[in-house]
Amino acid sequence: MAIPASIERYVTSRGVSFTPIHYHVAFTAQEEAAAAHVRGREWAKTVVCLADGKPVLALLPAHYRVDVNALKALTNATQVRLATEHELAGLYPDCDTGAMPPFGGLYGQDVYMDDSLAADAEIVFHAGTHADAMRMRLDDFLALVRPVIGRFAGPAQGGH
Repeated sequence: MAIPASIERYVTSRGVSFTPIHYHVAFTAQEEAAAAHVRGREWAKTVVCLADGKPVLALLPAHYRVDVNALKALTNATQVRLATEHELAGLYPDCDTGAMPPFGGLYGQDVYMDDSLAADAEIVFHAGTHADAMRMRLDDFLALVRPVIGRFAGPAQGGH
């Protein structure tokens, strides 16, 4: 597997450098972090939510889960829920299901980043497959993605 060309182009055409990370296929955020030799708190997982029916990307540490009520307040939506796997199918055609990067600009979606991710100088996240990730400087990520930053996640055992 490799990072899909559309995702790599999205980043490089904007002058952002990154380090690709290839690892053995894994399917939970914690397993992926371990396979990529990244601490779980440093692995940023992307969770797709529907805010008033519109897809938004929620970015949070691997070992955290989305607090839907807090995300609802941050998005100013009347309803927020996690997207189903079926709903994900057509949204990210260049990605493995559940392995989309947090590039809202590529998909016409807003990105919300939990403020706990702002503590590290670098960020690591999916790059379109269950075996590829990107590591980049947090400052570069913030300039590229321009996420709304707020608190909407907290530690949990399993879940999103």
